[in-house]
Amino acid sequence: MAGDLFLDCSGLRGLLIEEALETGGEDWSHWLPMDSALAVPTINTVAPAPFTRSTAHAAGWQWRIPLQHRTGNGHVFCSAHIDADQAERTLRENVEGDLLADPRLLRFTTGIRRQTWNHNVVSLGLASGFIEPLESTSIHLIRHGVLRLIGLFPDRKINPTEREEYNRNLRSIFEFVRDFVILHYKANQREDSAFWRQVAAMSVPETRQHRMDLWQAHGRVFPKDADMFNIPGWVAVMLGQNVTPDSYDPVADALVEKQHTAALADMRARYAETAARLPSHETYLQKVGAWA
Repeated sequence: MAGDLFLDCSGLRGLLIEEALETGGEDWSHWLPMDSALAVPTINTVAPAPFTRSTAHAAGWQWRIPLQHRTGNGHVFCSAHIDADQAERTLRENVEGDLLADPRLLRFTTGIRRQTWNHNVVSLGLASGFIEPLESTSIHLIRHGVLRLIGLFPDRKINPTEREEYNRNLRSIFEFVRDFVILHYKANQREDSAFWRQVAAMSVPETRQHRMDLWQAHGRVFPKDADMFNIPGWVAVMLGQNVTPDSYDPVADALVEKQHTAALADMRARYAETAARLPSHETYLQKVGAWA
């Protein structure tokens, strides 16, 4: 089929970007060793929680996503530490409600194409790369790729400089996501399984180590250009896994403690007052017809 520009949306297969152009890719599984997932839907048994729940297991983690007519469940795991049969047993033992289908096994490798735009082919979604779903970033990466392509949309003659800018930017976005997901594993303090000990001891990319070192010194976080994870996100994962700074930011010494304490107390009271007036998640969904 003749054409000036092709978008490869063929998933992990990479029908054009890989099978036709042999672009090649970078394997990031030495930092993110999850390579398999089992997915299964179950019936809804309780009122839906207003969040996705992620639960760590011995060699991976499990997701639980409440939807209108079912609940999505899955077990993401590292096949070097647990086989598919064991992973399926773990999943079945920890879901809530009857299964609506048999668990479906998926295999993947975390990484990115060496060029997400090669010649006249722009890869989007899984065709451009994949980062395991711990932070559910796939839709964001698709959206960012589309917007960046619109910003650099070519004339009939593709400009190599513009193509390189697209590749540079997409790589940066993928690396930001990669480093944030790595943090969840590197910062863990579990010692009850070989998998968690392995990822806690692994070396990490220089960009990721630099961020942790900045945090460790004085609790500082500086978002990067187009970084989808903001300061509260980084702080929540750091403090949530007991990674506390060696000291505090000296700017805090300029604050008047009494005023600062009063302002925080006022914020807390206003949040609580607002929350108390709101309907529950279930009540709101019933009101808009999204939950029976």
